[in-house]
Amino acid sequence: MPLAMNRDVFITCAVTGAGDTVSKSGHVPITPKQIAESAIDAAKAGAAVVHCHVRDPETGAASRRNDLYKEVTDRIRSADVDVVLNLTAGMGGDLIFGDVERPLPLNDRGTDMAGASERVSHVAECLPEICTLDCGTMNFSLGDYVMTNTPSMLRAMAKKMTDLGVRPEIEAFDTGHLWFAKQLAEEGLIEDPILIQLCMGIPWGAPDDLNTFMAMVNNVPSSWTFSAFSIGRNAMAYPAAAVLAGGNVRVGLEDNLYAGKGMLATNAQLVEKAVQVVEGMGARIIGPEDVRKKLKLTKR
Repeated sequence: MPLAMNRDVFITCAVTGAGDTVSKSGHVPITPKQIAESAIDAAKAGAAVVHCHVRDPETGAASRRNDLYKEVTDRIRSADVDVVLNLTAGMGGDLIFGDVERPLPLNDRGTDMAGASERVSHVAECLPEICTLDCGTMNFSLGDYVMTNTPSMLRAMAKKMTDLGVRPEIEAFDTGHLWFAKQLAEEGLIEDPILIQLCMGIPWGAPDDLNTFMAMVNNVPSSWTFSAFSIGRNAMAYPAAAVLAGGNVRVGLEDNLYAGKGMLATNAQLVEKAVQVVEGMGARIIGPEDVRKKLKLTKR
């Protein structure tokens, strides 16, 4: 296929995530103050969008507490830098089975299942410009953990997001997730302009080899806007791959802790490296105002 490089690129920084990364790097932000400050630093480094989870301030574990989201939101919005706020809505679909001989009852440690209204309650309260919608169910990482997002749940969440005037960012971990995203669009549950994040290399979704990546890209309708990332060792190679394929860039400590071999990074440092890659390819980094125009976002 012909090269269709993106010349006007925006960078999303995924600030902290929900994974067990706190013990692996002291740079992973935990408290609302730390998360907001890290997001602000990433924006100053060149990120037009910051994608935020929250964590329990005492333990560092993933959390869905609305008060934590509200504090992060207020701190970012009161900062001296402009940035598009993207809050996760992926929490509340964590299913952990018992063992291989007795899958039921479920394992209470880690299982976190919530209804559609509860899963987007922080979105309704904080009204970010973007929130994520993980568009499918999959075996996730190791053991007995399944990330669950049923068609009925996704339809309900998508409608709530759209009714709130918040742009869903479809997170697609495999080609079937893109297929269902098209169905949501056909049913009018998500509206143009449609934003997709291609999530590569997450076990056991789409691997991050280039053949699979281009299969994902080729399943994104040409009128949609997409970004892409990979995790771990290939994370800092993916800015180049995403831009060459016509997309935008995501980096951040949710996906990768290192700026190089043995070099633990901050979010700002990862964004700075992504800026160098994109500009070194001859593309332009666009800021939050251009992103708002492109995606028809409502600034709050």
